Amino acid sequence: MQCAVHVEAAVPRVWDMVTDIHLPTRFSPELKRVVWLDGADGPVVGARFEGFNHNDRLGDWQTVSQVTEVAERRAFTWAVLDVNGRYGEATLDPERCLASWRYEIEAEGTGTLLRQTVRLGPGRSGLTVAIEKMPDREEEIIAFRLKDLRAGMETTLDGIRTLAEKDGRGGD
Repeated sequence: MQCAVHVEAAVPRVWDMVTDIHLPTRFSPELKRVVWLDGADGPVVGARFEGFNHNDRLGDWQTVSQVTEVAERRAFTWAVLDVNGRYGEATLDPERCLASWRYEIEAEGTGTLLRQTVRLGPGRSGLTVAIEKMPDREEEIIAFRLKDLRAGMETTLDGIRTLAEKDGRGGD
């Protein structure tokens, strides 16, 4: 699933914002806190961070993510890992992640096109567990989670847009 927004701010400004893993906690309805792990202090491939999440229907949970791509001023991607085996076999392999998230940015007119994408799977997740418990409600469960994710992405993108436009109009 992908959401996008035009930001009337320069690419470097938007890039600085989307690679600040703490910034989405200001806007996201689910992501409440983020900390770098293993001594990392910024977005480099292989760096890991822990996210603390809350959803009124799903409760509280923590995730560990690993940065999988940093394409300067173009793309920032991370994989959410099941490091504790919460949903099956524990894995540190981004190829077997619970989900992957990606920001893409590109110049557009006098500003920047900002896209956020989430891909669920291929690894097991809470969604997998819910479907296994209620297979007759699979479509409803997926629709519910996608609706929540889309709303969160739109809120986060709008927050980034508003902040970038307020603080960083125009050129490089």
